[in-house]
Amino acid sequence: MPQPPSSLPPLSPFRRVGVLVLPGFSLLAEACATEPLTVAGQLVAAPLYHLIILSQSARPVASTSGQGLVTECALAQAPDDLDMLLVFATGAQAADEDLQWRLAELATPGRLIVGVGGGAELLARAGLLDGFRATVPWSCLEEVRRAHPRIRLSYQPFEIDRERLTCGGGTAALDMMMTLIGRQHGSVLAERVSAHFVLERVHMGKEPPRAGLPGGAPESLSEALALMEANIEEPLTTAELAEHLGISRRQLERLFKKHLRAVPSRFYLDLRLQRARRLLRESERPAGEVALMTGFSSAAHFSTAYRNHFGLTPREERLS
Repeated sequence: MPQPPSSLPPLSPFRRVGVLVLPGFSLLAEACATEPLTVAGQLVAAPLYHLIILSQSARPVASTSGQGLVTECALAQAPDDLDMLLVFATGAQAADEDLQWRLAELATPGRLIVGVGGGAELLARAGLLDGFRATVPWSCLEEVRRAHPRIRLSYQPFEIDRERLTCGGGTAALDMMMTLIGRQHGSVLAERVSAHFVLERVHMGKEPPRAGLPGGAPESLSEALALMEANIEEPLTTAELAEHLGISRRQLERLFKKHLRAVPSRFYLDLRLQRARRLLRESERPAGEVALMTGFSSAAHFSTAYRNHFGLTPREERLS
């Protein structure tokens, strides 16, 4: 049976967006998802999106880094006229049945429900992704697949399917929300938002990973690259990649050698270092922060790998 098209429902030009943050949420993911909405309105000098920060108790909520975010009201008092609800959580909230019930109550026709990181897992546990194409954090993907066979799980960094938007977290949320802006307000505004964040391009939902693939490459290799792209901050081992793809490590290594003339670990490292180079060139983030964002456990390790790859240190890159 053919699947329904991945289209968004028509909404009013002005959208009210609930932003639900739960303890241990990622500040990075929250910023990557909400900042594009705010910037879009600033660029056209019009209130395209009005954000309402929600929590379960209306009290400040601590992120995974310990920093608190002030919220405006409790989820139980969320406005009835929300056009979209963004959910930021950790896997720990996935078993909260009262929370699942309230989310199901809010998932009315015409309202976009967005799960980021653990928020996507929470939506899955609440049954809100059944019948939809979706992605969840790689660490819980197989468990979610077994528990919820009706979800069409993918390895893409993000998925937009009708009234459900999901991503594994991190910077994938940025690409997802700019794709949404493009669909709701046109590609010109999406490109302007992209330029504001000094990104080289907007990644559309079905576009292949930045690394690119030769013609005739198998789907499993495309999924491997998507997994790498989605897990830059916390890199997977070659064995973990193979496990999530349902193939052996040897099979994965043969695919990379045949189609990309590389071993998976080296290709993955190159991908992370290219991301680091863009961040160094196009942002003012400290080198230590860039190191953490690209999966390096220490600044020294990052500096050594960067110099070996590009012939200069991160500091020298900034000065060049």
